[in-house]
Amino acid sequence: MRETATLEFKQQLSKSYLKTVSAYANYGTGKIIFGIADDGTPVGLADPQDTCLRIEHAINDSIDPVPRFELAIEGDTRTVTLTVHEGPDKPYLSSGRAYRRTDTSTVEVSRLEYGRLVLTGEHVSFDALVAKEQDLAFGDLEKELASKLGLKPLDQNSLISLELMTPSGEYCNAAALLADSNHFPGIDIARFGESINIINARHTFEHMSVLEQMQRTLEVFDTYYAYEEIVGFERIAKTLVPREAFREAIANALVHRCWDVRANIKVGMFADRIEITSPGGLPAGITEELYLAGGPSVARNPILANVFFRLGHIERFGTGIPRILDEYAHETVSPSFALRDSSITVMLPVTVLENVTLDEEAILAVLAKGSALTRSQISEKTQLSKSKAIRTLNALVEKGLVTKVGEGRSVRYERN
Repeated sequence: MRETATLEFKQQLSKSYLKTVSAYANYGTGKIIFGIADDGTPVGLADPQDTCLRIEHAINDSIDPVPRFELAIEGDTRTVTLTVHEGPDKPYLSSGRAYRRTDTSTVEVSRLEYGRLVLTGEHVSFDALVAKEQDLAFGDLEKELASKLGLKPLDQNSLISLELMTPSGEYCNAAALLADSNHFPGIDIARFGESINIINARHTFEHMSVLEQMQRTLEVFDTYYAYEEIVGFERIAKTLVPREAFREAIANALVHRCWDVRANIKVGMFADRIEITSPGGLPAGITEELYLAGGPSVARNPILANVFFRLGHIERFGTGIPRILDEYAHETVSPSFALRDSSITVMLPVTVLENVTLDEEAILAVLAKGSALTRSQISEKTQLSKSKAIRTLNALVEKGLVTKVGEGRSVRYERN
C-alpha cells in the first residue's frame, strides 16, 4: 500500500492526524490507518481498543463541527482504520483552522479557499452573492433572450425569474457576469508562431458580458481555423479543429471557472492544437473519472449555468466533456485534459494539418493511436515503398509531427 490523497498512514497516535480529519471532512471522504509505517508496512499498535477511544475523544474535542466518522480494528495486523466522511456543514476546523489534502500532504487552506468553504457550508454559490455593482445594463443578454426564447423586454420579473435579481431588487454576481460591462476578468487569446516565444497575435476580452466574450472568441477561432474547400462546384466550409468542440470548451470554461480568481481564461492557439485553460480545479467531490464521464453535473455557478442552458450554449447535466470527445469520434486524434488543483486545461488537436502531403497523412493515420512502429511496419501498412516511406518519415520528423526513437534496427517512429 501507499499513501494517496484519500489515504494516510500513521505509525502511532499523534495530534497531526486531526488536520487530515479536517481535510477529509471539508473536501472528500478519506481514511487514516494507525499502526502502519510510511512505506505501507503494518507495525501494529500496542492497544488498538485504547487507540480508538483516544481518537474518538480527540475528534469530539478538537474538530468543530464534529464530522461523521467510523473506527474499525483489524485484528490480524492490530491496526485501526479511521474513516472520515465529507460533511455538509463546512468548514470543519481543527484548532480553529481548515485544511485540505494536496496529493499525500495535508495543508492549511488559503483565505480564498476558506471563503469558498463557508459558502459551500451555507449552500450558496459565488454567482448567487449580491454583486458589488448594481448599475447594470443587459443589451447582449436581451438580444439573445429575444432571438432564442422570444423573451422581451427584460424587466424586473424576468430578472427575478432567471435568479439574476433578488426579490428585494438586488443584482447577483451572475447578473454582473452577464451585464454589458463589469469588473470581472475574461478571456486572453494568444496565437503562437513556431514556438511559445513567438506570438503572432493577441486578443483580450474582459470587463464585458460573458456572452460577448464567447462570441468574440468564436470569431477569433473562425479567423485562424476556418477555411473553405472547393468540391466540384461547391464551396464547403470546414475547420481545422471541430468548431463545436471548441465552442463547448469555451462555454464550459466560462460556466465552471472560479470567478473569484482574478485571472483570465487562457486560450493558446497553435498550428497543431488549441489549449483552453480555466482558473480553478475540479469542484469538491468531483473526481477526474466523473469529470471525464460527464461531470460536474452540479455547476460551480448554477445561476450562470441555467442561463447558458436556456440559451442553448450548454447542456444542463454536464455533458460538455463527452460532447467534446464525440466531436473527435471519427478523427485520428483525440482531445486531452490536464486537471490541476488550480486550473483545468482542455487540449483540442488540429484534425486537418496544414502543409501535410497525402503520403504524410497516410503515415500519421497508422500512427494515430500513439503506437511505435518500425519503418517496415509503416511501409507495409501504408503500401509506400521503402525509399518513399523513409523520405516521408524524415519530412514528418523535421516538421515535428513524428519522433524517431532508438538507433539502427531498433528504430521506431511515434506520432507526437
